[in-house]
Amino acid sequence: MAFGSFDNKGSSAPVAEINMVPLIDVMLVLLVIFIVTAPLLTHSVKLDLPQVSSQVNQQKAEKIEFAVDSAGVFYWNGEPVDRATAQQRFAAEGTRQPQPEVHLRADRDVAYKYVAEVLADASKAGLSKVGFVSQPDQ
Repeated sequence: MAFGSFDNKGSSAPVAEINMVPLIDVMLVLLVIFIVTAPLLTHSVKLDLPQVSSQVNQQKAEKIEFAVDSAGVFYWNGEPVDRATAQQRFAAEGTRQPQPEVHLRADRDVAYKYVAEVLADASKAGLSKVGFVSQPDQ
């Protein structure tokens, strides 16, 4: 590439300058593309969208306090019940909307068999929100 010199001495030396012409060409092409596409981006379709309120319609789910003491006695909201009664109440509560939360309190010394029975009964009734209540260490 000759840069206006007829001298053969410096023709084999590398050129230290960046050729700006291809860079300017690319930038001009991008500018033209941007100018052509910018009006297309502002075109919008008019729609009649439904209006909604921003207030949250939140129904409070009731909670069931279910307890098992160390002797294996079941308590439904503080009232002693047997397993058959608990199963019937779980089945009745499983059909309600929103589903209530079951807060399970189990004594430290209760056999896990009783806790597993309560979990199985609640699951069979369709209750999926079961939480374990415990005391934090002092």
